[in-house]
Amino acid sequence: MTSAAADLPLEGGCTCRAVRFRLTSRPLFVHCCHCTWCQRESGASFALNAMIESERVELLSGEPELVETPSASGAGQRIARCPRCRVAVWSHYAGAGDAVRFVRVGTLDEPGRLPPDIHIFTASKQPWVVLPRGTPAVPEYYDRKRHWPAESLARRDAMRARAARKDAPASQDLLTGPRR
Repeated sequence: MTSAAADLPLEGGCTCRAVRFRLTSRPLFVHCCHCTWCQRESGASFALNAMIESERVELLSGEPELVETPSASGAGQRIARCPRCRVAVWSHYAGAGDAVRFVRVGTLDEPGRLPPDIHIFTASKQPWVVLPRGTPAVPEYYDRKRHWPAESLARRDAMRARAARKDAPASQDLLTGPRR
C-alpha cells in the first residue's frame, strides 16, 4: 500500500511550524498501533507511524528536542518534539535506535496520503474502533517478511549492512523490530 501510494515529496511539521521536515522517499511501512502505550502517549485510540530511515528525513527548519520516555519493553524511546509547541513529530524506538524514525503521520501536511499498511496490537484496541477491510490486522506484532513489500525489505537489509559496517549496536535489533 504505502510503497505504491505515496507520491513525493511528503512534507510536514509541528503545529507552530517551527519544525518542518521532508520525507525524501516513501516510508518502509506504516503502522497503525493500537497498544495501550501508544494510546496513552498520543491521547488517542491509536498512533499512526510511518517507519523510514533517518537519513531519508530532511530537516527543513527548526531542531526538534529529543525527550526520553519509558516504553512497555523497558528499553524506552526518544520522542522528537518541537521545543516551542511540544508536538511530537517522530520517535526513535530502542529496537532500531537512531537508524529509523517513526514519523507521526498526523504531522504531515497531507496525512491522508499515508494510510496504514497494517494495524498492530489490535488485541488492545478500543472496542468501538472498526478496522477497515482489506488492511492486515494482527493481535500483537507481525512477521515483517510476510507483510512488508520486497523494496522495503531490501532497504532494511541495506540499512542493517551499513550499521554492521559501523559496528553499531542497533544492527542486530533491526532484525527483531521495535521494542515497545
